[in-house]
Amino acid sequence: MREFDYIIIGGGCAGLSLAYELDLHKKLKNKKLAIIDPRKNYKRDKTWSYWNVINHNFDDCVKKSWSTFLVSDTARNVNRSHCVSYPYQSIDSEKFYQKILGRLKKNKNIFFKKKLNKSKYKGSIIFNSVPSIKKFNKDKTNYWQHFYGIEIELKRKRLAKSDTFHLMNFDCEQRDAVHFIYTLPFKNNRILIETTWFSKYDKKLFDYQKQINQWLWDWMRLKKTDYKIKYKEQGAIPLFPIYQKNKKNFINIGTAGGMTRVSTGYTFLNIQEHSKYIRMNIENINEAKRFQIKKKYYFFDKIFMRVLDKSPKIMPKLFFNFFGIFSNTNSIIRFLSNKSNLLDDIIVIFKMPKWVFIKSLFN
Repeated sequence: MREFDYIIIGGGCAGLSLAYELDLHKKLKNKKLAIIDPRKNYKRDKTWSYWNVINHNFDDCVKKSWSTFLVSDTARNVNRSHCVSYPYQSIDSEKFYQKILGRLKKNKNIFFKKKLNKSKYKGSIIFNSVPSIKKFNKDKTNYWQHFYGIEIELKRKRLAKSDTFHLMNFDCEQRDAVHFIYTLPFKNNRILIETTWFSKYDKKLFDYQKQINQWLWDWMRLKKTDYKIKYKEQGAIPLFPIYQKNKKNFINIGTAGGMTRVSTGYTFLNIQEHSKYIRMNIENINEAKRFQIKKKYYFFDKIFMRVLDKSPKIMPKLFFNFFGIFSNTNSIIRFLSNKSNLLDDIIVIFKMPKWVFIKSLFN
């Protein structure tokens, strides 16, 4: 006799989002769910950001929304774009955890386990959020988006505006890879700065704090004594397709389920849509069609990654022009968020340097 009807392996964003979705819609009323995660406690450990193109369960966990963003090239030229229709939002993981755990722990049919003997899995439907891939520091072959960020509180100086964020600032060392600084101003004295690389594993790129210090001085004339570090985060997102095959009673979710967009690393909203799909099909989940990001995006992303591999030096200008003065920002956002129509796709294609992408198509 099975002990649990459902088991979720991994209590991170994907696992907790699915558990919340099932509980919210009364799918666990007469079912037992085990969530397997080794952590002792939940605290802020991530910043999930996205263009708000769909409704989801966690609007009340949004730390900040922005309707204007900047992209800068290596020569400090700046393009300003507006995203009023699809504001850029950032989720505070601590609020996210508190909201979900506060609800789930009230349900006597939900059990949190640090580990579970494999013999207990028999007969249960398992949702796995743990990718079966090499960790970043063991992978010498694939490209990753790796980053290190600090949230600082300014002691005296204040930002002129906190309603505009810097999506990509390429005015930093490139070192034969693709490197930019990403900044999210939460208040006029509080800002998250992340140094972000698109590269293969390379220890020479890991002087992250030095990179941030240099940017803070170059762009804001800030020294270490001018601010306090309130929070740090570090991570690596795979920039290659992950396709772990589902089996009977075993469904992959999150990054393990292919919910990370290869060219951008965006995952949060894909997880929310996947959770909703599973909830709607939970009674017949083994017969349900696998939920996937549309195949056209795998095609586009594959070409993009070929260009990045062969021509990393053109990337700063490519992204700068992508969000140029004559760009259709809404079409670009829909494309980056897997919501583009044919016209959007054509607009994006025509923004790309044709010859470079055509060569990559046939290489």
